[in-house]
Amino acid sequence: MEKLKSFIMSKKTAIIQFIKFGMVGALNTVLSYVITNGSYYVLHLGAQASNIIAFIITVFISYMLNGRFVFKDGNEKQPFLKGLVKVYISYSVTGLFLMAILLYIEEDIFGVPHYIATLMNMVVTVPINFILNKFWAYKDKK
Repeated sequence: MEKLKSFIMSKKTAIIQFIKFGMVGALNTVLSYVITNGSYYVLHLGAQASNIIAFIITVFISYMLNGRFVFKDGNEKQPFLKGLVKVYISYSVTGLFLMAILLYIEEDIFGVPHYIATLMNMVVTVPINFILNKFWAYKDKK
């Protein structure tokens, strides 16, 4: 009975973490939009430079918020810089590499409109990013 209770509590904790992770992601999506367009239209930077600036800033904010509110225990078990680098790698894998592959397949091969493809990709990339963060980025393997 204790094992069942522990199993249920661990699943409940993971679901709550996933919801919080999504809330941080929603905030970062808004911030990324504001930073990208502010950099592009106000600072007159190029589109890619604006995207890179938004990526650097929002992943850092994500690391801070997820470490404090989502994966509290894991964030305390490793040095700050080590955890930050892991989070940048995690977001690069899902947000840059995987997203680029999926967009190419969906848009260029199947003709899916960009606004639909990006929404479809969130179904894939958000859970993968959550798993990478939960089980790798915020865990210190000693």
